[in-house]
Amino acid sequence: MPRTPLRRVSQGSLFAVSASDPDAQSDTDFLDAAVSELADEAERLQANVEGIKQLSESLATFNESFASWLYVMQMNALTIDWPQAPTDAHIRYHYECIRGVFILAAERDAIAAMEALQQEQAKAAAAAREAELTKTMEQTEMEITYTAGHTTTNASIPSAKPVKKKPGKPKLTAKDKKERSIEIEKIILCLPLEFRGSDPTLRRHMEMVIEGFFNAPNRTVKLTDLITPPDLSQARVNKCLIALVNRKVVQKNSSTGTVLYHWQGI
Repeated sequence: MPRTPLRRVSQGSLFAVSASDPDAQSDTDFLDAAVSELADEAERLQANVEGIKQLSESLATFNESFASWLYVMQMNALTIDWPQAPTDAHIRYHYECIRGVFILAAERDAIAAMEALQQEQAKAAAAAREAELTKTMEQTEMEITYTAGHTTTNASIPSAKPVKKKPGKPKLTAKDKKERSIEIEKIILCLPLEFRGSDPTLRRHMEMVIEGFFNAPNRTVKLTDLITPPDLSQARVNKCLIALVNRKVVQKNSSTGTVLYHWQGI
């Protein structure tokens, strides 16, 4: 059976190395220097590997810290660094606006209070004038009554003029009363709201004034002819006449020196 021949020993083999060192005491003495050098290189390799490992750990720590810092900066930019946030100028402007609004509100309140005070004063003055007019009319009526009585007492004197009595109200039938009430209603509907029912007392006074025109001869009267104190004072008669003149239901004429009111109708 054929066998494979042995190869020739290479020059780098242990046999060749031991053969080349004649001073070697044994066949393995030459390995001490090589193993010692190998151990030094292995230690150096291990030290380098440890350094690389520490560098990797340092890089990992730095990367984590740097990533956390970048994330914090991004969140800070999103939450704090707001480019459209109001500046100090905006705050001062809004403060001035709010201050101006409060000042305007205070001024409006002061003006409203002053107007209310003026209205109260005007009402008080109107009430005082009406009371004074009523008092004057009562005194005038008393003087007229006294003069009429004195004239009646001295009726035998030829120079005394007889006192003219006001004509009484003409007697009306039911049909005439109905027609008159319809006509008065038409006239009142043409007047402002306060005369149409907003103030019942004023509406009643207006009806009395219109009836005074209807009862007067030729439907021409003076202001004093319509006064019936204390229910219908001079101030109320004047107010009703002004409303009628404004609606051109009554015409005012003072060409004769005496103010007369002529009924025109609707």
